[in-house]
Amino acid sequence: MTEPMLPVGYRVIGRTIETHDAVTLGLEPVDRSLDRFRPGQFAMLYAYGVGEIPISISGIGDDGTLLHTVRSVGAVSRALHEAQPGAVIGVRGPFGTTWAPEDAVGNDLVVVAGGVGLAPLRPVLLAALAERSAYHRVVLIAGARTPDDFLFRAEPDVWAASGDLDVVLTVDRPAAGWDGPVGFVTEPLARLQLDPERTVAFLCGPEPMMRFSARVLLRDQVPAERIRVSLERSMKCGIALCGHCQLGPLLVCRDGPVVSHTVAGPLLAVPEL
Repeated sequence: MTEPMLPVGYRVIGRTIETHDAVTLGLEPVDRSLDRFRPGQFAMLYAYGVGEIPISISGIGDDGTLLHTVRSVGAVSRALHEAQPGAVIGVRGPFGTTWAPEDAVGNDLVVVAGGVGLAPLRPVLLAALAERSAYHRVVLIAGARTPDDFLFRAEPDVWAASGDLDVVLTVDRPAAGWDGPVGFVTEPLARLQLDPERTVAFLCGPEPMMRFSARVLLRDQVPAERIRVSLERSMKCGIALCGHCQLGPLLVCRDGPVVSHTVAGPLLAVPEL
C-alpha cells in the first residue's frame, strides 16, 4: 500500500447547511496537510467505519482549510453529511485534473452549472472574482430543481449585485416568490451574445445538461477545445489502479474529471456510457 492510499485525518471545523440534503464541511488537518488542491480536483473522503467516496473541492483556504459540499444520497455520503464539528474524517488527494481558470485569462468566461455541479465550479468563480480585471465578461448560469435546491444561495446574489458577474439562476419548478427564469440552463445560454473567439466555457452537472449545453456552444462556433466538462464516474482508488472509473479510453480519476469537449464529446454522445 502506498501513501496516496492512506487517508490523512482532517477535523470538521464548520458545517453549513446548503439545502435539505446538502451541507458544506470545512476541514482542517489534524496533524499534516495534504498538497494544495486546485479548482476541479477532488479528494477521497473517508467516513471511518462506513466507506469512502470522491468529493470535489468547493473551496480552498490559504491556510490549508478545505471545503467540501456533500449531498446525502447513500450510506457514505449520509455519514459525511451528518458529521458534526469536532469529528475527524479521512482525506486522500488531491486527485484528478483541474479547470485551470488561468487559461481563461484575457477571455470571456462562461460557467454553466446544474444542481450540485455548482460546487466544483465555485473555486473557479472565486478565482475569477479574486482577479476580476484579468478576465473580460464572466457569466454564471446555474440551474436547480427548485429555488430551495440552489447551493451557496446567498453568493450569486452578492456576485450579481457587485456587477462583477452576470448571473442567471433558473429552476425547473418555481415556488412562491420566485420571479426568475423557469427552464433548463440551455435556454439562457442560447440567448447569450457570445464572441466565440474569446469564450471559454466550463460545464458541470448531469450529463444531459452538459451534452446539450455543449451543443449550444458549438452551434455558436465556440471551439470544442475551449469547452471543458467535468465527468463523474465511480472512482475508488483515485490513482488509476482499480479501473472502476473507466470511461472509454479514460480512467476518469487520472485523466479527468475535467476534460475538454474534444475528448468528452464522443463519450457524451453515447448515453449508455
